[in-house]
Amino acid sequence: MKNSSGRRARKKKRKKREGPQSVTLSHEAHFVDLRRWLKKKGFNTQSLTPANFPDTGRGLMASKSIQANGVVISLPKSCLLTTDTVLKSYMGEYVKRWDPPVSPLVALCSFLIVERHYGEASEWSSYIKILPKSYTCPVYFSDDIMDLLPESVRQKAIRQKEEFQELYFYSQPFFLSLQPLFTQPVEDLFNQDTFKWAWCSVNTRTVYMEQVQSEYLSREKNAFALAPYLDLLNHCPSVQVVAGFNKQTQCYEIRSVQGCRMFDQVFICYGPHDNQRLLLEYGFVAPGNQHSVAYVDLGILKLCLNEGDKQLRQKLQFLKDNDFLRNLTFGVDGPSWRLMTVLKLLSLKPEQYSSWKSVLLGAAVSWDREEWCIHKAQILCQYLSDDNAKALERLAQLRPCGDQTRLEQLSVVESLRQEERVILERSKEVLRTVL
Repeated sequence: MKNSSGRRARKKKRKKREGPQSVTLSHEAHFVDLRRWLKKKGFNTQSLTPANFPDTGRGLMASKSIQANGVVISLPKSCLLTTDTVLKSYMGEYVKRWDPPVSPLVALCSFLIVERHYGEASEWSSYIKILPKSYTCPVYFSDDIMDLLPESVRQKAIRQKEEFQELYFYSQPFFLSLQPLFTQPVEDLFNQDTFKWAWCSVNTRTVYMEQVQSEYLSREKNAFALAPYLDLLNHCPSVQVVAGFNKQTQCYEIRSVQGCRMFDQVFICYGPHDNQRLLLEYGFVAPGNQHSVAYVDLGILKLCLNEGDKQLRQKLQFLKDNDFLRNLTFGVDGPSWRLMTVLKLLSLKPEQYSSWKSVLLGAAVSWDREEWCIHKAQILCQYLSDDNAKALERLAQLRPCGDQTRLEQLSVVESLRQEERVILERSKEVLRTVL
């Protein structure tokens, strides 16, 4: 009889415990082509392999151990797609003679659109072929999906959409100037959907790399650099990395503070962003994100306002003048210090109002006012919980009638709402304990 506690049995148990395994993608034609193309440009890596992971999708796996403070990736400048690349290309003459100068963002977006149109004839085709065909950023959302977002991020998403549309229409004359590059009408190539794809590609996938300000571009900050292969690395909020362009090696380098085991997914960190910001800027949500919070905007805060308070306008003005009417949040540890400070100031009775400066600095108020603040925090938290539940209910109703693209958008919004629900439930527990 075989020993059930042998090496093979232990290995099976470990695999079962760890769940679905990653699947390498290095054999797929477009990744083979990408690595071959990058090798010609001076980049070759033996430590990172493209793979599909059950929880994050496409990413990079460590094919050997990466030591603490070791280099994760070092991408030569020749592999980076920047505005310098655009200005030195066939598009350079069009950008240089355009007045007023286009922005670095528009220059890069335009170049991506043209290169994608050229297909296999494009120098950058090996990279462009692995870029997503669409994104789950709010600029892609229809109105009914936008309405499922928490109010604080919905308003930002609406502004972002408006700014995108303004940029597109403002750039129309420049797009038309590129007509000599094509045999078909430029309006067909530079439509809003194509520009949206290019805009999201630049905004979600570039690394920050400051460049010399060009006289041929607008004065907006020029810090975009598309980084093939490197941009396959996924974000993890708890990972620590050191990233930047090394002027000595002329490479964009990322070092891992903690290191990484062989066959594990290699992560980087975009910064201490909460899930609302990740969705708005990158089109995804990080499960269990320790930086995530639920926001209380002024419209929701008004639920706690006593319209009969003769000093209400003055209180709100004080809060505004001291920058206390933004970043009011609930977290897994309960209401934030800023939120409770705002509630304390709003709770002050006329005879206590002279102590408003002390309250803004963290001083306690009378017990009955403290109790008032906790009750109001509970009301706010419950309001956000009810809104969350309604959104998840509406989302479930929209699911059956969606195509794949729409389902992906609904999925990322659902993830955001589910993460928010966890935060609000924990906040309610904290408030019950305190009370």
